[in-house]
Amino acid sequence: MASVITSAPLAPISRTGDSFTIAFAPLSLAEVYALADDPANGAIVVMSGMVRNQTDGKAVVALEYQAYEPMALNVFRQIATQIRQTWTDVNRVVIHHRTGRLQIGEISVLVAVGCPHRSEAFAACGYAIDTLKHNAPIWKKEWYSEASGTLSSSWVSIAACEVQDC
Repeated sequence: MASVITSAPLAPISRTGDSFTIAFAPLSLAEVYALADDPANGAIVVMSGMVRNQTDGKAVVALEYQAYEPMALNVFRQIATQIRQTWTDVNRVVIHHRTGRLQIGEISVLVAVGCPHRSEAFAACGYAIDTLKHNAPIWKKEWYSEASGTLSSSWVSIAACEVQDC
């Protein structure tokens, strides 16, 4: 007599494969690319935001990011939902943002969109970073090197960067 083994159904798995993270540790371009990958993709567009060495002619030595994580992650999910309403073929949306003090050249944000067609992937990725900068509760403190050799700093909402491209 054969025995039948039954098991409880597994919890539903997200079909989107999207990934949203606020991290203190350095971000990985390779990891974000892999998370955006899907066999149905014809394109993956990745936007990498990095700490640059100047803002408005001031010498920047570091940036410090803070975020209200639960709300920021919710904004990231809303961005993905809005993307799928506009570009229905999008397969994956990945948004990872750093917090803490970052040095020149370090990656502060990675946004990746995987899609069958490049034009939609570019448009959706641009929409994602622009909307993130406008809506996510993330703030940055810019640390400047003054001519006198002292350091100064100022907090900036990343929403203010939309106009300044910072």
